Amino acid sequence: MARSVVIVGLQWGDEGKGKVVDLMSRDALAVVRFQGGDNAGHTLVVEGQKTVLHLVPSGILHESALSVIAHGVVVAPDSLMSECRMLEGRGIPIRERLRVSMECPLVLACHKALDAARESHSGGEKIGTTLRGIGPAYEDKVARRSVRVSDVFDAKLCESKIDELFEYHNHALVNYHQADAVDPAATKSLLAEFAEFLEPLACDTVAMLHQIRRDEGTILFEGAQGTMLDVDVGTYPFVTSSNTVAGGVATGAGVGPRHIDQVLGVVKAYATRVGNGPFPTELFDSDGRRLADHGNEFGATTGRPRRCGWLDAVALKHAIQVNSVSKLFLTKFDVLDGFDRIRIAVDYDESGINRRIVNSFDGEYLSQVKPVYEDMPGWSESTAHVRSRDRLPAEARAYIDRLEELAEVEVAGISTGAERDSMICCDSEIFA
Repeated sequence: MARSVVIVGLQWGDEGKGKVVDLMSRDALAVVRFQGGDNAGHTLVVEGQKTVLHLVPSGILHESALSVIAHGVVVAPDSLMSECRMLEGRGIPIRERLRVSMECPLVLACHKALDAARESHSGGEKIGTTLRGIGPAYEDKVARRSVRVSDVFDAKLCESKIDELFEYHNHALVNYHQADAVDPAATKSLLAEFAEFLEPLACDTVAMLHQIRRDEGTILFEGAQGTMLDVDVGTYPFVTSSNTVAGGVATGAGVGPRHIDQVLGVVKAYATRVGNGPFPTELFDSDGRRLADHGNEFGATTGRPRRCGWLDAVALKHAIQVNSVSKLFLTKFDVLDGFDRIRIAVDYDESGINRRIVNSFDGEYLSQVKPVYEDMPGWSESTAHVRSRDRLPAEARAYIDRLEELAEVEVAGISTGAERDSMICCDSEIFA
């Protein structure tokens, strides 16, 4: 297996990245989250037990892998402590397996209040955020006014920074959004508790990762959300507030491009999206309801039902390009079992588009295109227990072959169920 592997989602998130990371973590020395916050949710099913993670990397269930929250992640103290305590209750030794960057910006009560006020104030133009305060926290990072993990270990400095930050945001909450001000007292108390909790976990994660790399250890970089939610190359403005693409590893974890050996892109056998924004292949018929029901398509973080549609090969090729994907991992393949016809969007009909719009993948462009489909025959047999690609139904193999042709990238693995061992390994070097 390559020593440094980036695992990214190639759609709108919820592609099943957590399962892929979990599968590969058994041979890794470190699993690193490099962006996002607790607005992401990775679901793992091991021996029938479901674990939903929001901040802690998906490698935490493997004793050999160190789980690292790098500086590109915005951390909600209450969420991280709650998640760690949940894992400790299951016998996971968090203090041995988890490290957190001293440079992580914190998501505080004022950020959550501002997130909610903005969505309420926006009327029909809502982004559809998770209301976790992620966007406002990233804004503070760029504006250089964040309270960071390192600050909580200096109580006097931390309280001063909290007072300044809350005064700044309360002005907007009260005078612009006509919302209630947020009292900083509870946050000061929370961060005092957080400092004590985090003291054995916080460190210089950049230096630590480069030492692991020099020692020739395998490192997995785990993305949150998906490429089409990237703040720069996604469906702007209906995007998250960080760089979800593979390039985010350089800025979010401090490991440069020359030290990345492989980029593994994760894609569902169909497509889903949570929240607002364009979704060209979205279905509003019985096929869409069937995908949602069979795929149990509800957000791991919010519980919101996911919008479902056919696979969009046009957007997929865009995602492969901007991530320089070397291999694909196809998830939820068994959800397609029983469909008489399966469709793939292979082009867009742009005939009704205002020609002033740049042909890109932003929200304005995608909201006006219509997909051009290629139809393929479905299959009636179950793929849920198949463990070899050549034992899949002929129609299922044809679907995968066509996907590889369109993507111009090989499929390295296929997930055929929620359990850890429900997979087809097509590339023994990756899943050794």
